[in-house]
Amino acid sequence: MHVFRHLFVSAFLLLTPMFAFAEEPVNVDPWEGFNRAMFSFNDTLDRYALKPVAQGYQAITPDIIETGVSNFFGNLSDIGSMLNNLLQLKGNAAGQDLGRVIFNSTVGLGGIIDIATPMGLPEHNEDFGQTLGYWGVDTGPYLVLPLLGPSNIRDGIGRIPDSMVDPVGEVNPIRTRNQLTALRIIDTRAGLFAAEELLTGDRYTAMRDAYMQRREFLVNDGKAAAFDQDQF
Repeated sequence: MHVFRHLFVSAFLLLTPMFAFAEEPVNVDPWEGFNRAMFSFNDTLDRYALKPVAQGYQAITPDIIETGVSNFFGNLSDIGSMLNNLLQLKGNAAGQDLGRVIFNSTVGLGGIIDIATPMGLPEHNEDFGQTLGYWGVDTGPYLVLPLLGPSNIRDGIGRIPDSMVDPVGEVNPIRTRNQLTALRIIDTRAGLFAAEELLTGDRYTAMRDAYMQRREFLVNDGKAAAFDQDQF
């Protein structure tokens, strides 16, 4: 937690002068050439490797087991969500995250069964990119990361402290850690099939716009941003 706190402060001080006080409209995608090339690379890797594996996983895995796997990794992510809610001074949400971890890890058999949601303890899914956004740090330019996909400068930096509090990163032996990481990637990809069907037209543009809008939605906790009608 000591290292995590210092990373938060350092990233905040670094990024705020760069993005937080910009008043003029900016091009959200100034690196479009690089981003499109990286998108093409990721898309090709997904089409010929990750997507077929995820489809096979979904085809042979009973729904109850697939749900249990998703619940297990969701329970792990609640730990990071709790820490980020604390950093955003959201005590009630942090308490709910803590309750989710306690009940799902014990009565829920290590998180395989989600008993917290029916108990009235909702998921919050907070990450460090959202924490930076909460404190006023702007997104910075859109950025497609190799293998990781859509992001932006703020969220890309936020992945570093998020990874430091990810319990999977502490698993030993390394072989088991790698197996868990691979299973989480496959489970995440399988969960994107429905959303993928909603992308129309230019896939790159559709994915970029959907990502940026969703991140704004999450940072604002689902509250629509106020727009100046004079801009339209």
